[in-house]
Amino acid sequence: MITICIRYTIDIGKHDAFEEYARNWPQPIQRCGGELLGYFLPTKLAGPTNIAYALINFPTLAAYEQYREALLQDEAAKQNVAFADRSGCIQIEDRSILRQIR
Repeated sequence: MITICIRYTIDIGKHDAFEEYARNWPQPIQRCGGELLGYFLPTKLAGPTNIAYALINFPTLAAYEQYREALLQDEAAKQNVAFADRSGCIQIEDRSILRQIR
């Protein structure tokens, strides 16, 4: 099992737009083969307020690669990416591949 960790640097004035973007992902992610663990927005209680995360599980690296190809063809995914681009809520998007220690 691998987990993709997406670290977003977001516009602090556009938390609502990012939240809408995040709420639009569960169905396309599942349809394309990922297991969404969740999207996480920052709070004002501690730490930076412009960093958000998404965690998505895949059984193998090959499954993740197939997911990426499927996502490029998914209409809802394309529309959601276009929404994020129009809104300007995402400034930087970084991906890491993690493995859980058991």
